Order: sequence, then structure tokens, then C-alpha cells
Amino acid sequence: MSHLNFSRANCKNCYKCLRSCPVKAIKFKNEQAEIIENRCINCGHCLVICPQNAREITSDLEKVKQAISNGKKVIASIAPSFAGYFNEDLGKFIAALKSIGFYLVEETAVAAETVTNLYVKYIKKSDKKIHITTCCPSVNLLVEKYYPELIPCIIPIVTPMTAHGKIIKNKYGEETFVVFIGPCIGKKFEADNLCNKYIDAVLTYEEVEKWIEKEKINFKQIKPEKLQGVASKRGRGYPINGGILNALGDVLGFEKLSVSGTKECIEVLNSIKNKDINGVIVEASACKGSCIGGPNRIENKKDYFLRLMTVKNYIKNREKFVLCTENYNNDIYHIDFFTKFNNKKIVTQKPLIDDINKIMKSMGKYSKEDELNCGVCGYDTCKDKAKAIYEGMAETTMCLHYMRSKAENISNVIFENTATSIIILNEDMNILELNPAAEEIFNVNLENVVEKPISILMNDEDFKYVKETGRSITAKKISIPQYNVIFVENIIYLPKQNIIMASMVNIMEEEKNKRELMKVKERTLDAAQEVIEKQMRVAQEIASLLGETTAETKMILTKLKKVVEGEEGEIR
Repeated sequence: MSHLNFSRANCKNCYKCLRSCPVKAIKFKNEQAEIIENRCINCGHCLVICPQNAREITSDLEKVKQAISNGKKVIASIAPSFAGYFNEDLGKFIAALKSIGFYLVEETAVAAETVTNLYVKYIKKSDKKIHITTCCPSVNLLVEKYYPELIPCIIPIVTPMTAHGKIIKNKYGEETFVVFIGPCIGKKFEADNLCNKYIDAVLTYEEVEKWIEKEKINFKQIKPEKLQGVASKRGRGYPINGGILNALGDVLGFEKLSVSGTKECIEVLNSIKNKDINGVIVEASACKGSCIGGPNRIENKKDYFLRLMTVKNYIKNREKFVLCTENYNNDIYHIDFFTKFNNKKIVTQKPLIDDINKIMKSMGKYSKEDELNCGVCGYDTCKDKAKAIYEGMAETTMCLHYMRSKAENISNVIFENTATSIIILNEDMNILELNPAAEEIFNVNLENVVEKPISILMNDEDFKYVKETGRSITAKKISIPQYNVIFVENIIYLPKQNIIMASMVNIMEEEKNKRELMKVKERTLDAAQEVIEKQMRVAQEIASLLGETTAETKMILTKLKKVVEGEEGEIR
């Protein structure tokens, strides 16, 4: 089950998440970040550093509320790092948990004491020269997925969270609903791997805080309460960097090495893999500063060292927060706290050199000089990025320098070669840029007019209007006789850049052509009118002639009729 990923709406392709991911488990497709679960070590840092808060984290909150509603015995196992986050309100925080329905609140550190004892016994019996502690689930996954050959170095003991779940269910019954509360998102995955057998739900401090706020619990009025059970100083020191090793005490024949932060853990694992170090017990934590620097509070600006001092003070004054001194260690010997780690190696197809070279060229990397290896995209080198593209984990467009160069090249080609005159001014109406077309029209060189007012070339009223009103001018026809031009001007103001930009198309030739066309039309109309008039005169003349001829013909025909009539009369 996937517990964390990025929301599709908010991703802005800043690649900050990928830069923070030491195992590059984040895939970008169609400009959307996606966590690939089989590569992920579940440290959760990528989500909490996302500047767009584009995170989706599965919550067990409703499951816990349902368990309380159903009358189950819900017991909280709270990580000892909680003292660093709730400091002066520790007792009230415990009381708040009980008021929202928790049956008991115990420290996970109770089980950390048990884990410590088992570590010591295992190390003393083992003939291995390197041991890695197992409290951090993200480090455990890091080894299983990326350093499976080092699995034998991991001490095969469960984490304090799992151990505490076993202890609670052993004492209060299998039906008890155990909720782990801590700063670690990775614990959600650990609980899933247990199939809810020992830990039924995991809540982060953030989730619990919001729940308490929603219940409108008044911290000023609530009476402080104490924790159930007792945890030793050794167990409570686990969230502090080096706390696990301090709990182990002196182990003959071994140096103790504490590392925190995923990159530092990877360095140590590489050293072990290369056999550069030996005879060491390694305490490894994926979070910088161990659990106190957990991902659930990276966004919280509260000083790390203040949290550290608060936890240390809590350890010194632990009796103050404990309700009873019952020790579980006398009743747990029959519980199996051993575990097994498995080879989960990530297998990928290795690209051929030709494949990489082809991808490199597609990113504009034609030579060594083109390989900036800047890391902006999230990958340390351009070739690492090419390999990720080959594996389907990245896209060519993720290279900022390539895309910028491409955009600039296209922009420069357009700017340099367009026939449209382009003018860019600053807020004071001084010239910042003129393209070659504008230089030719105004018969100037940019270097001679840059930072000088536009008024030396043309009237600046339209530019001022756009700057003052924020309203663009579009398709306005203006004439500048001294340059023998007629422009169709478009002027816009870009407030973010605080510049005014004008694109001006010279339509003088078109205007000339229009005038010539009008003259041709006028001459054609005049000629047509003359033809019409001539035709009218001819028609009139023909009509006149036809009229005279018709009259004469009528007279002749009349006379002939009379003659014919006379002759007929004479015959009768």
C-alpha cells in the first residue's frame, strides 16, 4: 500500500523533491512528480520540503477514531521524541490524548530498553565484525533495496515500535488496538509490513495535533496527566543522535559510529561495502539529527537544538512524567523479538553507450563542455539524468539550461529576424532594447540610444498611457512622417518585469499600394463613365435617326394605301 505521493494539481516542476531524494525514487512524466514505491525508502523528506505543499499522505486517523467509537481498548505508544515537540505541555498533551479516547499512553522507550538488551546479547554472541542497528525503517529499506549484500550486517531485532506493540498485546490482550505516535512517516510502512498484527495504526504528531485542535481541547484548563509504565534513561535516549550507541555502553572490540541523514548513511554503507571500515557498530538514521529531526517537523521552524535540549531535560526528569514504575522486562522472555530482512534489490536494465549518447544529444549535450552537471534537475550529472530518461524516470525537458538555451535561441531568432519593429522600455520610458528592424526604421544603433528616452525617436504619449493605466494599446495606426512610416502599433505593460514592450508593423508600402489601387479604381471609373456617356449618345442618335425614318415610312405607306384604295374603287 502506498502511503505518500504528490498531488497532481500543485506540482510546479521545481524538482526540489528529486534533489532531496538520495535514491532518486521520484519519476517525472508529463511534468508531474510521482513516487515510485518499489524504489522508495519512505523517509518522507521529499513531501515535507515541497514548496507547493503538493503532498498526499495516507492517514490512519479515521481508523483510530472508529476503534475508539467501537469501544476497543486503544493504547498509544508514543515515541520519546515527543518531548522535543510539546516541551512544556507534556503532561497536558498526555491528558489530551486520554480525553479524546485513548485508554492508556505509554512510551515506546519501554521497548527500546528491551531492544538494547537484545542488541548487546546478539553482538556478544556474533562473530560478525560489522553491526548496523535497525531502529530506522528507512535505513532498513535502504539496505534491503540498494545494499542487499550488507543485510547480514543488520542486527535481526525488531524496531522499538514493533517490540512495544508485541509487549502491549502480550500484556493487555491481542484485541488491544495499538497506535504508534511519532514524527516518522516511514513507520506507516513498517506497520503495514506487520499486517496490523502488532501495530494497528500510525499517527504523526501533526495528525494528532490537528485532531486535538478539532476537538477544541483547552490546554489552559486541562489537568496534566502522567505516562503509564516506565522507560529507562537508555530507552529514552534513542531519538537523540548517538542515543542507541550510548545505550549499548562499551562493547569490547568495536568502535561506535553514529550517522544521521540519508546521504551520510549512504556514504557509510558504501564504505562498508568497499571494506574501507571494519570492527564498527553503526547507528544509522535517515533523518538529520536522528528522530528529533524527523520529517514531520521539518517545516516547523522550531530550532533543532531547542528540541534536543528539551528531550535531554525530559530524560533527566523522567520520573516526573511517569504514573507507575512497573517494569515489563520480567514478563517478556517468551516473546520473539527477532526478525528477518529480505533482498529487495532494484533491478534495472543497463543502457548501452549509444543509448546514452543519443539521449545526451536530445538534451543538447553534444560535447563535454555542454555537460554542466549542475544538479538543478535533481541528478548529480547529465549522464545520470540520461540514464534516468532511459529508465523512464525523467524527461528531456527537465534540463533547465537546455530549455532556457532552447527558448533563448528561438526568442533571439524571432527577435533578430522579424520584420516587426520591437521596442522595450523601462519604467522611466528609457530604451532597453531595439531589434534590428527597429534600428533600420529609426536609422539608429541600439548602443547609441540605450538608456535614452524613447521621445528622441518618437512621441511617447502612448507608452506613458499604457504604463499609467495598465491598459494595452492594440492595432492603433500612427504615422511618423520624419521616418516615412505608418505603423500599426501594439503596446503592453508587463508589471512583473516592470517594462513596456511595443511591436510596430510598418504598413507604409501597404498604404502606398492602397493609394495606387484607389487611383486605378478612379481611372477605371472615369473610363467606364466615358464609355457609358458615349453609348448613351450613340443610342440617342440611333433613336433619333430611327424616329425620322419611321415617320417618312409611315407617310409613304399611307399614300400607297390611298392609291390602292382608289384603284379598287375605280374597278368597282
